[in-house]
Amino acid sequence: MAKRAESWVVTDAFWQRAEPLVPQRVAPVDRVYKRRPGAGRPPKPARQVFEAIVYVLRTGCQWKALPKERFGSASAVHKRFLEWEKAGFFEALWKAGLAEYDDMQGIAWRWQSVDGAMTRAPLAQQSVGPNPTDRGKKNGSKRHLLVDGRGVPLLLIVTGANINDCKRLDEVLSAIMVKRESPPSRRHKHLCADAGYRGADNARTIEKHDNIAHVVSRRKEADIKRRDPTKKARRWVVEVCHSWFNRLRKLLVRYEKLERSFVALNHLAAAIIAFRKVPLQVNIIYG
Repeated sequence: MAKRAESWVVTDAFWQRAEPLVPQRVAPVDRVYKRRPGAGRPPKPARQVFEAIVYVLRTGCQWKALPKERFGSASAVHKRFLEWEKAGFFEALWKAGLAEYDDMQGIAWRWQSVDGAMTRAPLAQQSVGPNPTDRGKKNGSKRHLLVDGRGVPLLLIVTGANINDCKRLDEVLSAIMVKRESPPSRRHKHLCADAGYRGADNARTIEKHDNIAHVVSRRKEADIKRRDPTKKARRWVVEVCHSWFNRLRKLLVRYEKLERSFVALNHLAAAIIAFRKVPLQVNIIYG
């Protein structure tokens, strides 16, 4: 029996989807070289850099703790990570995952779900605020998610932990990653949310985006399911999606100081979740 590959290993199928999106390094035209251009140590192969980033995301290790014998210089890997983030690589990979998922499976547009989840951020310097679940310490961030009916993330934003979910509802519904063709009727657009989204302002925001609101508490949703087992629980899929993000250990506690770094890792996580929902015989993502 063949040994199962580790969850942080980048498969050939995954790399085939990521490679065309990798930004190409271009030397500055106004740079003055002290030696012959092209001399010196060659840059790391793009696949090695990508595998190192996935390794950090899946294991949660520090960037400096990357195995040197496998990935080489950790500082060089982190530098390329920031270059790729600036070029929009991780967001593009997420969009590619959603596009393939939509082609092969079809995005479950009819029932969408929205919610936020807090995480500790002891070292963060941006998008951080007092965490109401941690005695008000200024060390919390919040990930706001909009997902489809199967829990695949369609949009995410990161804020301080003290930002109420409903204050970012309009931004979440406006900045969706992929655009949907207008449904034949409004009955084909339902948005599920917990009791934190109650209120006239939230209802108007949901109405503005042509959604039918289903705002219920967790207890009420559980009671409805208990009374009628055939009734589907729609709102919980967003909580499941948050748990999928937390399985990628680098996101369980935020140690990234900069917002751009943390958002980029979340975009890569969203891409992995989307690709895992693509119904193919080949295993795109391990784990």
